[in-house]
Amino acid sequence: MAYRMILNETSYFGAGSISQIVDEVKKRGFKKALVVTDKDLIKFKVATKVTQLLDNNGFSYQVFDEVMPNPTISIVQKGVEVFKQSGADYLIAIGGGSPQDTAKAIGIIINNPEFADVRSLEGVAPTKKTAVPTIAIPTTAGTAAEVTINYVITDEENKRKFVCVDPHDIPAVAIIDSDMMTSMPASLKAATGVDALTHAIEGYITKGAWELSDMFHLKAIEVISRSLRDSVSGIAKGSEDMALGQYIAGMGFSNVGLGLVHGMAHPLGAFYGTPHGVANAVLLPHIMAYNAEFTGEKYRDIAKAMGVALTENMTIEQVRKAAVNAVKQLNIDVGIPATLKEIGVKLNDIPALAQAAFDDVCTGGNPRDTNVREIEQLYHSIYQ
Repeated sequence: MAYRMILNETSYFGAGSISQIVDEVKKRGFKKALVVTDKDLIKFKVATKVTQLLDNNGFSYQVFDEVMPNPTISIVQKGVEVFKQSGADYLIAIGGGSPQDTAKAIGIIINNPEFADVRSLEGVAPTKKTAVPTIAIPTTAGTAAEVTINYVITDEENKRKFVCVDPHDIPAVAIIDSDMMTSMPASLKAATGVDALTHAIEGYITKGAWELSDMFHLKAIEVISRSLRDSVSGIAKGSEDMALGQYIAGMGFSNVGLGLVHGMAHPLGAFYGTPHGVANAVLLPHIMAYNAEFTGEKYRDIAKAMGVALTENMTIEQVRKAAVNAVKQLNIDVGIPATLKEIGVKLNDIPALAQAAFDDVCTGGNPRDTNVREIEQLYHSIYQ
């Protein structure tokens, strides 16, 4: 069997590393950028840290700042038109998962115009050409969209999110600069941080996992578990470590897939606009418990990576419970809501949510096979 790993051409890490954008633009001969971001990052002058570098070096660019949380088909299509009219030859994506995903979709469609309807990109689309070159600069420590081959778009008309998996969409350059993340409020650090932990844990237990991806995921679990509380508290070292930890998780899960946590989280974003990190964080410990008997010894590794003591002396039942409890405690410590009711889920919607979750591309990677009825029961069990 052949295993595949796809990563960025070049990545930079560390506080202040956005300065590397100057050399990258020069050596690649780019002429004009379309900067894809959102209005808040413009308002609070986060994106300005990048555009000032462009200004200072005489680089031409245009800003597209209409990205919204859970980006929609219409926003992607508008971005495509703006790119065409701008005369740009590359993209700079500044932001969390939403600007990154929007830029990926724009870049793919520009070079593969037969997918301009956007919906046809769902799943593993047969695109022929690599996306427009993109420099990805995350401002949250969670999604790892800057290193993945995945992006998620919301179909507002049909109240659903769909996942696109395309090796042609990965950004050419990723710049993971913790200075770009310092303005995140504590609640966003918490939600995106547990999102990153979800990527690492689901990637470690997914059906597609193998030895190299396991290495990434275990290290990511370790780094995130020791760093997230400090990051949420505003400690600079914690934030810098989280920036790295979430990227390491992305290196793994992008290449092996995820599971039911993401499958159940995506409909929450489509129905209610629930931030993706919050949805994952609420669901994670419950789905871990649901999957436990189908994961062999892997929860022992997870518990140890999360700092649980004496895991080698525990029975398999004890260590599985310990891993779940470690995640629950982390959620409590960083202020994650405990129930679906707290984040606005409606009981009447659960049958539709369950069907959407079962149909989600991520669910197929779950270590435990499931069905719509069991997913309904899970939603109900987490409701309050």
